[in-house]
Amino acid sequence: MYFTAAVIPLLGLSLFLIYTLFYEYREEEFQQSQKQKITATLQYLAEVQKVDNEILLSYDRKTIDSMYDEKLLIYNSNKKRIYASLDDTMIPYAETILNDLSPNTQWIETKDGTYDVVGIYFESGRKSYYGISKAYDALGYSKLGFLRNTLILIFVIIALVLILISYYLSRKISGPIMEITRKITRYDLESEDKPITVQGGEKEIVLLTNRFNQLIHRIREAFAFQKYAIHHISHELKTPIAVLVSNFEKLERETDPQVIQKQIRRQKEDTKNLGEIINVLLEIAKAESADGVIVTKMRVDELIFDLVEELNLLFPDHGFHVTYAAIPEDDSVLTVSANERLLRAAFSNLMLNSIHYGSNHRTQIRITTFRGTVKVDIINTGKVIAETEKQYLFRHFFRGDNSRGKPGFGLGLVFIHKIMQLHRGSIAYNSENGDTNIFTVILPLS
Repeated sequence: MYFTAAVIPLLGLSLFLIYTLFYEYREEEFQQSQKQKITATLQYLAEVQKVDNEILLSYDRKTIDSMYDEKLLIYNSNKKRIYASLDDTMIPYAETILNDLSPNTQWIETKDGTYDVVGIYFESGRKSYYGISKAYDALGYSKLGFLRNTLILIFVIIALVLILISYYLSRKISGPIMEITRKITRYDLESEDKPITVQGGEKEIVLLTNRFNQLIHRIREAFAFQKYAIHHISHELKTPIAVLVSNFEKLERETDPQVIQKQIRRQKEDTKNLGEIINVLLEIAKAESADGVIVTKMRVDELIFDLVEELNLLFPDHGFHVTYAAIPEDDSVLTVSANERLLRAAFSNLMLNSIHYGSNHRTQIRITTFRGTVKVDIINTGKVIAETEKQYLFRHFFRGDNSRGKPGFGLGLVFIHKIMQLHRGSIAYNSENGDTNIFTVILPLS
């Protein structure tokens, strides 16, 4: 409707302008013909020294058919009529036109219904003359009528074609959109899991459909993460709490003061671990809110050495070997701006994974700096992740074939990946020789 309402009036206006221009052109052309007729008659009269009635009658009979319904009046310099054509067509206001003509006003044009009336002042051989002509442009009006009918027919045909084309195009364009709208309206997020499809290969429609399907996929992932994250967090907190309760029960039955002191210290450590888990989860939630991450400047290698020392106490049989590669003498090159609690949790998880999934009780940690970043490679020997599983490694709740029989819920690497994103860093996995796992962390230097 908008298209036809805009184009059809423009088409009509264009055709009307064409008709108007031709109408003005016909009038101008016919008036010039009248002027030429008057001028030719005046020139003929000026060449005749003595006006002879027979000569005039002969000239009038010869030219009477040159124009349809023509009345021609010619006057001398005293405005006395010296010639009048034979027909009986009347010229209204002839006296008025004659009085208005002068050397200063040499051309007057007017209309008498469909007749064109012109008056001119003409000089020839030191003599002046006045001429008034009234005629009907039969040929011009015939052409004008034919043009009018042709333009009307063209307007009707083109308007109908435009309406049909716009209707077809609007149905073609809006059809897939209406189909998408109906499918979105009827789409049940809980019961349907297939992406919506539409007929038609238009780029915009396909893009709109793909964006909706991506949105639904992300919503499903968000719902799944929310559902299973609560389940995972409850399990993560349930185990430490169960340990604390078990320790308290042992304390109730224990009578040896030294053993009681030892268990109290252990209880204290377990309570700290529980608080650390809660703090990490709160920090991630806080970082994803408007508050952002609270960062401080810290040395990456010092953090790693602290974790090595802690883990050696828990796993004395496991060895950590830290090496440096391409490290400048300036100590500040290993300084990053990070949230210490989150970064500690991320590296601790990776190092614990190297212990649990390693086969030779040894982990190599390689620290390298390049192009304003620090790269930390955590390498251990053990069963590697299959090539087909690598693409799912950092997705929620995914656990590879190498994790069978080991505790966990598949969220550790997801949280590490999230922590690295919060610090504008990255984490990647690679394997070598079929038995070497390499996790690479890259962080921007301060």
